[in-house]
Amino acid sequence: MEINLENIKVAKNLLENNIIKTPEIRSQNLSELINGNVYLKLENLQHTSSFKARGAYVSINRLDEKKKKDGVIAMSAGNHAQAVAWWARKEKINATIVMPEQAPFSKVMKTKALGAKVILKGRTLNESQNFVEQTVKKENLTLIHPYDDENVILGQGTIGLELIEKVSDLEAILIPVGGGGLISGIAVAVKSINPKVKIYGIQTEKFPSMYNVFKSKKLKISGDTLADGIAVKTPGKLTQGIISNFVDEILLVNEFDIERAISNLFENERIVSEGAGAVGVAAILKKPSLFRNKNIGSIVCGGNIDARVFASILNRKLSMDGRMTKVRIDIVDEPGTLARISNLIGNNGGNIIEIYHQRMFHDVPVKNAKIDAVIEALSVQHIKTIVKSLRKDGFTVNEISEKSKDI
Repeated sequence: MEINLENIKVAKNLLENNIIKTPEIRSQNLSELINGNVYLKLENLQHTSSFKARGAYVSINRLDEKKKKDGVIAMSAGNHAQAVAWWARKEKINATIVMPEQAPFSKVMKTKALGAKVILKGRTLNESQNFVEQTVKKENLTLIHPYDDENVILGQGTIGLELIEKVSDLEAILIPVGGGGLISGIAVAVKSINPKVKIYGIQTEKFPSMYNVFKSKKLKISGDTLADGIAVKTPGKLTQGIISNFVDEILLVNEFDIERAISNLFENERIVSEGAGAVGVAAILKKPSLFRNKNIGSIVCGGNIDARVFASILNRKLSMDGRMTKVRIDIVDEPGTLARISNLIGNNGGNIIEIYHQRMFHDVPVKNAKIDAVIEALSVQHIKTIVKSLRKDGFTVNEISEKSKDI
């Protein structure tokens, strides 16, 4: 089936009443940053918390009855896995999902909870591919490819239709790129309606696979990334051709850019995004001048982030902003001392996140001890005020945070 505007519109009709028409919100914070307008398309609010529900439904719905009876198989780092499992359960189809061994536990457990048979194989999707191909032949299953599939691409393209219908004066759209299915569908839909809209693909520096193809580069592809949803070593063959014809530019962001974007989305918009979903915002934060005075759309493509990783990112952001620090306080080990410290911190408006009473250090006299306290405050200056108060009361205080600061 040809990937064009008319067929994307047909897919949109097919998805009617089956998927969520996710909202487009204007980000005040990001809009001020570029002195323009930034609209976020919240596919993290879609079924299974990812845009993948669209393409998976179109592909599964169009299977003939025999293929549905035989069952389907998919390979995915998590989001496509959940989407296929979601629709397979609703259509009463057996689903086998092959996921990388390093897939986030949350995504593995959610996929299993949807009734799919989950097999962990290989460190990346590409390492899983040979196993998937063998299983397809052995068990006569139909592969629902995560990106190199016409029906999947048509389904993802409906996001572009929804976005441009709601925000008709967009000048650019930022789209995460892994295998290329999402950007291919959106680019065809949007460019067919308004060729002047610039399409930017965003990849992580650790997996610049489509960037290499697009730019004729040979950047290294390796390592683990926060953006596991777009950690694809080999982009799709079908998507490469579409991207070369419809995409204007591909930009790279690093892991710290992605961390910053995840925390920015939560702190300013109360949006929970996974790493892949935040790369568009990461690009805006990294190069705001590129989008100055423009109307920009960014696809927040998923919200399936591991809770521990999410908490760690937010805590790291507090520390980097100087709003959280860890101090070591020398004390005489006697009753009431810990309460005294707590009162001093509390009376100065600080919040104790964690506290440890260290008595076993070899360099501490037997009647002394050290208190390690993680303190949350409003700013670097606020931290300094709390430390000054402790020292004024006679305590020796030293910071032991990862990032050394003069307090």
